[in-house]
Amino acid sequence: MKVCKFGGSSVASAEQILKVIDIVASDPARRVVVVSAPGKRFKGDDKVTDMLISCAVRVLDGDTAAEEVRRVVERFESIRAELGLGEELVVFVRDELRRRLSAPIPNPAAFTDAVKALGEEFSARFCAAAFTHRGHPAVYVDPKDSGMLLSEEFGNAQLMPEAYELLRGTLAPIREIVVYPGFFGYTRGGSVATFPRGGSDITGAILAAALKADVYENFTDVDSVFPVDPRIVPEVKQGITEMTYREMRELSYAGFGVFHDEAVQPAVRAAVPINIRNTNRPEAPGTLVLEKRKTVPGRVMGLASSRGFGTLYVSKYLMNREVGFAAHLLDILADENIPFEHMPTGVDSISVVLRDTLFGEPARAHVIGRIRNELGVDEVFYEPGLALIMVVGEGMRETVGTCQHVVGVLSRAGVNIEMINQGSSEISMMFGIREPSLETAVRALYHEFFESKP
Repeated sequence: MKVCKFGGSSVASAEQILKVIDIVASDPARRVVVVSAPGKRFKGDDKVTDMLISCAVRVLDGDTAAEEVRRVVERFESIRAELGLGEELVVFVRDELRRRLSAPIPNPAAFTDAVKALGEEFSARFCAAAFTHRGHPAVYVDPKDSGMLLSEEFGNAQLMPEAYELLRGTLAPIREIVVYPGFFGYTRGGSVATFPRGGSDITGAILAAALKADVYENFTDVDSVFPVDPRIVPEVKQGITEMTYREMRELSYAGFGVFHDEAVQPAVRAAVPINIRNTNRPEAPGTLVLEKRKTVPGRVMGLASSRGFGTLYVSKYLMNREVGFAAHLLDILADENIPFEHMPTGVDSISVVLRDTLFGEPARAHVIGRIRNELGVDEVFYEPGLALIMVVGEGMRETVGTCQHVVGVLSRAGVNIEMINQGSSEISMMFGIREPSLETAVRALYHEFFESKP
């Protein structure tokens, strides 16, 4: 049995949805279909999720969002008309969107989640109707009725442990094609809660794990995962055939946009292989993500890069003699609900890497004040504008000198390295550089490790 997830580009229009139907119908093992909200149909188009967020923002600002509602309804009307579906689907879109926008707002984050989740709900209802209309019986399954139980961390929800059994008990007996909305679930109190943006990947992985699927097929708009961002290195043509869960997790975290990094864990939990494929070229085998693969010593498998980080620099003489110093520092961040990414340390200093978007003002000044007052530090400041490059490969564990090799490449390219951090698994190395040097660094590393590899 296969669980298939189709991203926003795969359900952006009636034409794309017909491709989804053909793909699923071509393989009887494809029994569960997870869909995102409709994405962009063309350059400059709007994603439905963005349109829904605009609706929520307008209402939170005290407006009616009438124009935004009209645009959402028109988008789904165009899909309905081209698929030849019943008009009641668009009536539901209009009425349900208006109902949620007019609901009380005790919690703005919960209100926003309830509105923006409608993109996936509407998409799944339309796709289920389209499957049935074309002779492939399908049912829409609501996350609330099926056991997709999430924490009350609106916009960043986590799956509750008991949800796996609930989902298995609900979905396993269904004989028709199951069409399931990605991205959201419900709290114990009955509120809609969403995963982080791009969370439909997570939904698909959860269902694949719950149902112990033979494979989790993640359909997107590329033939396979590339070893580098093609927006930075457009000449990259060769995709990755196989990679491990750990490699995928490291690369997804550091900027690979093809697959959400949090979607790897459920697949690992149940040892379900992940197959990343192209909706527009379903004949292409794609990239297979497995627990283990054959490795070549010293071979770099992928390069990921991401902007938008900064460094919280803390120094204190004899810090290494002060028991609990690092723990106290992290407790301050935890108190303020600020997650950290990396924490390279020296004898008398600690550098904490944070995401700029999660460490803005006034929280930044408040945290720095607490660190200064509670830890009695000699110096503390935050420097934004950091970019991270992740060099990843299982084969790196078996080779001496990979770090020196990377440093040499960046040095010859004139790129200054702000920090280096290697994971304990030894399959990845993180290099922190200033954002303006990112493209130069990535291109230099690509040409060294991929164009010149034997």
